[in-house]
Amino acid sequence: MLNRREFVLGSTLTLLPAHRRPPNIIVILTDDQGYADTGFQGSKDIRSPNIDHIAKEGVHFTNGFVSHPFCSPTRAGLMTGRYQQRFGHENNPIYDPKDETVGLPFSEITLPQLLKSAGYATGLVGKWHLGATPRHHPLQRGFSETFCFIGGRHDYFKSETEATGREQMLPIERNGHAVPLTEYLTDVWNREADAFIRRHRNDPFFLYLAYNAPHNPVQASDKYLDRFGNIEDKKRRMYAAMLSAVDDGVGMVLAALKELKLEQDTLIFFLNDNGGPVPFNGSRNDPLRAGKGSLYEGGIRVPFAACWPGHLPAGKTFSQPVISLDILPTALAAAGVQPSPRLKLDGVNLLSHLAGQVKAPPHERLFWRTGGGVTWAVREGRYKLVKVGDAPELYDIDADIGETKDLLTVHPDLVKKLLTAYQQWNSEMIQPLFPMEGAAPKAAPAERK
Repeated sequence: MLNRREFVLGSTLTLLPAHRRPPNIIVILTDDQGYADTGFQGSKDIRSPNIDHIAKEGVHFTNGFVSHPFCSPTRAGLMTGRYQQRFGHENNPIYDPKDETVGLPFSEITLPQLLKSAGYATGLVGKWHLGATPRHHPLQRGFSETFCFIGGRHDYFKSETEATGREQMLPIERNGHAVPLTEYLTDVWNREADAFIRRHRNDPFFLYLAYNAPHNPVQASDKYLDRFGNIEDKKRRMYAAMLSAVDDGVGMVLAALKELKLEQDTLIFFLNDNGGPVPFNGSRNDPLRAGKGSLYEGGIRVPFAACWPGHLPAGKTFSQPVISLDILPTALAAAGVQPSPRLKLDGVNLLSHLAGQVKAPPHERLFWRTGGGVTWAVREGRYKLVKVGDAPELYDIDADIGETKDLLTVHPDLVKKLLTAYQQWNSEMIQPLFPMEGAAPKAAPAERK
């Protein structure tokens, strides 16, 4: 009998006709970026012309969400196209290179696995954060090439050449082998992304460019700090410099595609992994409420854009709610890959929606949960029911994006409907498989603030 991986990867791929080149897929993910901190999101003090180009030449998702309000669970959802609560990856894993229970479960099939089986070159550049054991290594989860660090955070100027257990100083690895860090880390990611594209110019490729910027530690080189002398707040200035380095890298990616005449052959997604942790790194989530770790909009609503010249409309604003889980099925559809129904994807192929062929919203509802149900939320249309304290709260997000006016007592029937929907969804989920990083041993997982 075929196991789940053999069934999905070996029996169900329907590829594009041989005469049509499958498009390249690039997913650019930033880390702890604020909602308001790119030009296409309205920033006035941080310039991001290259990131803005993706939204200008493609689709800007004004209701773009991630599936969790902090780092690793969002990545687990993005890589699988499934709510991570289905398989217990609901907390940030502690860095432990010996514990195979901590990280993305081996039962799950990833986007790079599916694309690699379809003939794609698959590369990770940047942050992994989906498990630290050899079995969890990205080379074992579908990537044919990696230039990355394995943990959840890293110093931008220093690294060790051997893993000593200090997560922030873990080795930078090329295909599993440590390499010295000799320059500003974001510059390294930028160079490696450019090199990957050039190496695979003749292949269909998938590049997961997972920046750790602007996650702490808040560090930048003078090259980027000098661009923001007008920002008086030192932390905000450092943060702006970190994002400017990312924007330069996005510019290098776009320039390489243009030079190699691959622009119309490449589908690009840009998004952030969760809302900005405003007091810690100088980010801004205006006009949203709260930030990283919260299920108010500031924790889960992110800058989100996609472009594919000649295939997606340029300069389009898409206002219906979408989620990071949609990236996997959309990328597979673009590549002509039909996954098995046994994957039980929660994400939706957005291509027909973006082309205007389907008028209905991509999702009837979206759901969130942290800490095994300590907090939760459900979104249907313009309304969102969210529980972050003792009782649920109801907001009309279209009219009240800042979640200032609780309508719980105004729409009791709607509250009952959304609560029932959440309970049904929650009944399909499992409890977290591992505790939150930083939690005391055997303590109940808690929401990260």
